[in-house]
Amino acid sequence: MQAIRIKTASSKGAERARPGPGRRGRSPLLAGAATAVGGVGAILALTDSTSPLRGPFTLFFLLAAPATAIAAALRGLDPFGRLLASVAGAVVLDMLVAQGMLAVHRWSVRGGVVAVTVLSSVVLLLVLAGRLRGRSARRLGS
Repeated sequence: MQAIRIKTASSKGAERARPGPGRRGRSPLLAGAATAVGGVGAILALTDSTSPLRGPFTLFFLLAAPATAIAAALRGLDPFGRLLASVAGAVVLDMLVAQGMLAVHRWSVRGGVVAVTVLSSVVLLLVLAGRLRGRSARRLGS
């Protein structure tokens, strides 16, 4: 049987290349743009707008909101694995919401957007609460 080598946080940091000066500001800018697009998509869906951007922006929101919440819970994975698992989890969450709404004959676009928003928020809040609980337990233990 072959042993699997696990890298610690210190060994990962030593191997990681430092970003160049041109790449430092890109990640927060992309995160802000993605948040804006997702927020606009949710608002367009909830207000029943007739804008041609409603479909793509709402689809982006329905994939990005749960994917972000799930990615926050998967901090230990490699970046590519984390991305893949979070997007797959977002699709699964969206399909479960759609199936549940269809099963009880309460399908609506607004209801789906609200349900996905609530479930994503609950997942994200549970992750944040777990991290805060872990910090307070470490403080008390030391």
